[in-house]
Amino acid sequence: MLDEIQDVPDWSRTVKGLWDQDQATGCPLRVVVMGSAPLQLLVGLGERLVGRFLPFPVSHWSLAEMVGAFDCSMDQYLFFGGYPAGAERWDDEDDWRSYIEDGIVQRNVERDILSLTRVDKPALLSSLLDLGSSYSGQILSYNKMLGQLQDAGNTTTLARYLTLLSGAGLLAGLGNYSAKTHRRRASSPKLNVLNTSLMTASSGYTFDEARADRSFWGRIVESAVGAHLHNTLAPGVKLYYWRRNGLEVDFVLARGPRLTAIEVKSGLRRGAVSGMGEFTRRFNPTRTEVVGTGGVALHEFLSEPASYWLEKER
Repeated sequence: MLDEIQDVPDWSRTVKGLWDQDQATGCPLRVVVMGSAPLQLLVGLGERLVGRFLPFPVSHWSLAEMVGAFDCSMDQYLFFGGYPAGAERWDDEDDWRSYIEDGIVQRNVERDILSLTRVDKPALLSSLLDLGSSYSGQILSYNKMLGQLQDAGNTTTLARYLTLLSGAGLLAGLGNYSAKTHRRRASSPKLNVLNTSLMTASSGYTFDEARADRSFWGRIVESAVGAHLHNTLAPGVKLYYWRRNGLEVDFVLARGPRLTAIEVKSGLRRGAVSGMGEFTRRFNPTRTEVVGTGGVALHEFLSEPASYWLEKER
């Protein structure tokens, strides 16, 4: 077992040679390579080890894992997120915030993105992450992003950087669901942090202040649902949102002809369930689900992977 493999220069060439040698000699050796950098960011992996590996993604800790390890409450999980090493700092929020911003965000950007792939504007990538953390749970067009970011270049650059941030487990940009693929790709992204601590640490809110702000807490809840769905996606399953003519569905899970429309109702934000009816009329989803007030309890929803809500008909 080789940990933090991405720190070894040209590691995939060596692993490939040893693996091929073992196969030729009949050695029943199995190699496990681990690293903090997601698989798609590891340079050379796809070219040299194609057909020789099985990926086992390890995402952010789930609600069940954080409760089991630290006996945290739902509200603590929503605010402090799923970084286990940060749990010992919850009693000192300034220390916790420094850990997230310096030990997680800055380290991941520098180590897992900038050191492994070409980024011509690293300051822009960091600014995009800051912007996405502030606007998590909201739909923001690339043109509006260009207007809020210095030296932003063009929309193609922003789309690429957003893909890199998603691959690093930091920030995703969800497309607007459409039956036509080209329309999904051309849509304005819905920004969603992949760990809620990324939006709370940079917000300046304390734990108590965040809970007291009904609007902000509602965005945390919605972002937590989006992060959970994204982090537990099975192969072949895609995650979108849907909006048209002022009507909106928070999240759409899709696999082939199967669709699940999901609306988050924290009781702390404006209602938009009316979008569910229009979405159902247009696309006839396999399943519709309301999370929170009047639907599935939030803790129950966060206890099942995305595929559960897609495959189980209702």
